[in-house]
Amino acid sequence: MLPDCLSAEGERRCRRLLAGATARLRARPAAAAVLVPLCSVRGVPALLYTLRSSRLPGRHKGDVSFPGGKCDPADRDVVHTALRETREEVGLVVPEEHVWGVLRPVHDQRKTTVVPVLAGVGPLDPQSLRPNPDEVDEVFALPLAHLLQEQNQGYTHFCHGGHFRYTLPVFLHGPHRIWGLTAVITEFTLQLLAPGVYQPCLASPELPRG
Repeated sequence: MLPDCLSAEGERRCRRLLAGATARLRARPAAAAVLVPLCSVRGVPALLYTLRSSRLPGRHKGDVSFPGGKCDPADRDVVHTALRETREEVGLVVPEEHVWGVLRPVHDQRKTTVVPVLAGVGPLDPQSLRPNPDEVDEVFALPLAHLLQEQNQGYTHFCHGGHFRYTLPVFLHGPHRIWGLTAVITEFTLQLLAPGVYQPCLASPELPRG
């Protein structure tokens, strides 16, 4: 049974569990931050994702991601970075008091630290958002119930030079495949929101630091 993730009790529980890490991580510099928007779409709890523009440079163009980006020198902390980038990318203004806390940082293959920031953004129609076309091709939401179904969960094994290196989660059967850092952050989020329901095959998945 899916817990009521949008209830006041659920929010208090998440804020309490994240409080210590949030205080520590807001005091540290980081290379980048993303917002994990927990929303309600027609009364159904969901996570909001973006599809990165196919015109962007780099290897991750066209991938699913959470709104976010590099920390700016003018940003006060990682929370400010995530909120600013979300406003710039998808036109969604999220007040700081709607931030529930900071999730465990993840690291890409270049050892870049990305800090996920969880926020409750309330009722939302993704089609009403006006994303920046230079950065985002599409905005969509996936219900938590969809993400929690085992048939929509998988894992990708990565090899290098013919040798196994690591395994990461992947979420399937939505509008777009969710993989890489975004899938890892999604897994962290589900572990927090539905600990008795979501049972990942991986224990604390994380991209390698080396």
